Parts: sequence; C-alpha cells; structure tokens
Amino acid sequence: MGIEKESVVLISKNASTSEIDGEKIMIDFETGKYFMIKGVGNDIWDRIQSEIKVSDLVASLLKEYDVDEKTCFDEVLSFLNKLNEYGFLTVK
Repeated sequence: MGIEKESVVLISKNASTSEIDGEKIMIDFETGKYFMIKGVGNDIWDRIQSEIKVSDLVASLLKEYDVDEKTCFDEVLSFLNKLNEYGFLTVK
C-alpha cells in the first residue's frame, strides 16, 4: 500500500533507539540492520510514535520549518516510504 496525503501512519516495529549528538540510531534486532536519522527525520520519527495522518504531520512540520508545502510533502513521503520499505510503519 502506497503512502498518500490522507494515509494514517505509525511506527509498528520495536527498534532499539538511542540518541547521540542529535542523531537517532535505531537497531532492528530482527534483521541486524541499523539506521541513523538526523535533522527533520528525528522530528518525524517522534511524531509517528502514535497514529497521525500524513497531511497533519506535514502541517505540523510546516509550522516549524521554512519550507514550501510541496517540498515538505515530497520529502516526508520519501522518508515514510523508506521506513515502510524497512517494515517500520503501519499504514492505514
């Protein structure tokens, strides 16, 4: 299922997460892979710990960051699709 503006997303996989120097480092013990998230990715990760509609997520980011709406949607969808590809999201 592709992620769209009206999709509702939330983290579905338990990964061990630590923060070091402003970067989140996640370890997926099921696959043995690790991921590093920095910058706005940290804010997105924090906001998808509970269910949120993608359009609401983008609206909240637009209030905090100086970015146009199209760029914000494009980048958020790219990030969420990558998390979904790795099995970290539930998408409704």
